[in-house]
Amino acid sequence: MMTAEDLTNDREALIERCIPFLEEVKDLTAGTSVEHWLNQKYGPHSELYQTLSRLVRKGVEDGWAANIAIDGPTYRRSRIAEPSERTLHFSITAVYMDSVGNLQGHADQRFRGQYHGHPYGEFNMVIPLDRGAALNGPNGWCSGGWTAPAPGSHHYPEARGGAVIALFFLPAGQISYHDVPQE
Repeated sequence: MMTAEDLTNDREALIERCIPFLEEVKDLTAGTSVEHWLNQKYGPHSELYQTLSRLVRKGVEDGWAANIAIDGPTYRRSRIAEPSERTLHFSITAVYMDSVGNLQGHADQRFRGQYHGHPYGEFNMVIPLDRGAALNGPNGWCSGGWTAPAPGSHHYPEARGGAVIALFFLPAGQISYHDVPQE
C-alpha cells in the first residue's frame, strides 16, 4: 500500500530529475529547431526520457499526477511543480488524454482538449500509453518524444489512437486559456 510519504518521494524524484534538464533548456526558445534537438538528444530511447516516463506514469497510476478532471476521466491534468527558483522558473505539469470512446465526432476519433496559448513557448514530452497513441504538435503527430510549441503559439491539444501523457515545462509557468478565435 502506498503511503503519503511514498507519493511525496515519487513526486520529488520526478522534480529532481527534471532540474538538470531545465538547466539545459532554460535559455532555449521553443520552436521547430529545438523540437528536433530535443528528439535527437532526449528521444524515447534516452535515459532522461525513460526515467521521466517511468516516474510520471507511476504518478498517474498512483493518482498524484494528471489527477484533476478537465473532461471526465479521459482528460486530466495537474501541476507537479509551480515555477520557482528551484525549477529555474519553469512549471512542470502532467496531462492525461485518452481518445478512445470519445463522443466529439471527429472522423479520425481524435480527442480535442482545451484551447490554450503558450506566451513563452512550451517543452512537451509525449508519452504514449497505448500502441499507436499520439499527441498532435506544431510539426504533426508525435507518438513518443517531444514537441516544442513556439512563443505566441496557440492550439487545441489533440490525442488519437488511445491514451497519452504529456509532461510539459512552461517558462515562468505561462499558459493562457482564452476564447477560441473566430474561424
